[in-house]
Amino acid sequence: MPGDGGDAAGNGNGETGDVKAHHRWWGGFRNPWPGGGAGDTPHELAEYFRGGRSLQVLGLMRWLLIDRLVKPLPPDPDPAAFTLVPAAPVLPRAPVDALVITWIGHATFLIQVGGLNLLTDPIWSDRASPVSFAGPLRWVPPAVPMTALPAIDVVLVTHNHYDHLDHRTVRRLAARDPGATWVAPLGLAPFLRRRGARHVRELDWWDEVAAGAVTVGCTPARHFSSRHMADRNRTLWCGWTVAARARRVYFAGDTAYHPDFAAIGSRLGPFDALLLPIGAYEPRWFMRSVHISPEEAVQAFRDVQQGHPAALVPMHWGTFKLTDEPMDEPPARVRAAWDAAGPPAGRLWVPRHGETRAL
Repeated sequence: MPGDGGDAAGNGNGETGDVKAHHRWWGGFRNPWPGGGAGDTPHELAEYFRGGRSLQVLGLMRWLLIDRLVKPLPPDPDPAAFTLVPAAPVLPRAPVDALVITWIGHATFLIQVGGLNLLTDPIWSDRASPVSFAGPLRWVPPAVPMTALPAIDVVLVTHNHYDHLDHRTVRRLAARDPGATWVAPLGLAPFLRRRGARHVRELDWWDEVAAGAVTVGCTPARHFSSRHMADRNRTLWCGWTVAARARRVYFAGDTAYHPDFAAIGSRLGPFDALLLPIGAYEPRWFMRSVHISPEEAVQAFRDVQQGHPAALVPMHWGTFKLTDEPMDEPPARVRAAWDAAGPPAGRLWVPRHGETRAL
């Protein structure tokens, strides 16, 4: 049941009493694994109550002011290197037993499964930013204009960062598809409702909810939430699973590597497709706690699937310049990691912007 706090004896998932391990007892959320940060130590707790963010600010200053001086950014390719291909989703809907995936860009996918059309972390704006005149600019336009989308039944939102939750896109989608169900982690319903979303469901980690012919599950992720300096980790972050009669999909959202990938697979899998992030990982000393590397994405795939064949679909690269690695490096590294791993059971599909595949 959404919002269930567990029993008094704990439930074997790091929860004790009525407080879940990823809930901060003074409010908000945390990463429950060792070294998760966000209030795990007395120093971080004191920082929270003082309202300061010195650890994050110092790290950001080291990255932007020191690292950039001693280690200049490697060159990026010409933006023309990123091919935009015509999307070919099934209109108006794919058959009930089919799974059709179209990459619109970054973490935005059109997933057609169970006879429904689902969108993940939709962003159609030119920038991943609170303002239209500054912030990371798209290298590749959205592969499907919003006006060309089929009718959307379900929208999945993983967390509140600007490259995953865009207020302009929410307003446009809510007006275009007023009957859509929006599924979000705890704390984000007010944001969505204020921008016109009528049907909103909030879930905690491991909660599930029926949405038409599919069941949507909320999964752990190692990340954080924030839209400004004063709201860090007040809302939850997560990944999503979608289970239909004949197909299952795991959309990891934004995450660092964590030990619960195997539990996701055993509790909610196996999956036909795993959509995993592979970009925004350098410098590693700073990004390791929030973003998986391409090599860790392959390991996460193996953890989740546990030998069951599936498709690994990399995402979260080639759209916004967020960190220091070259824009075209993530797919090369994930292919090398895939080959070095054996490869794992299944297949690797690195989509081009706009590419559609039936899996």
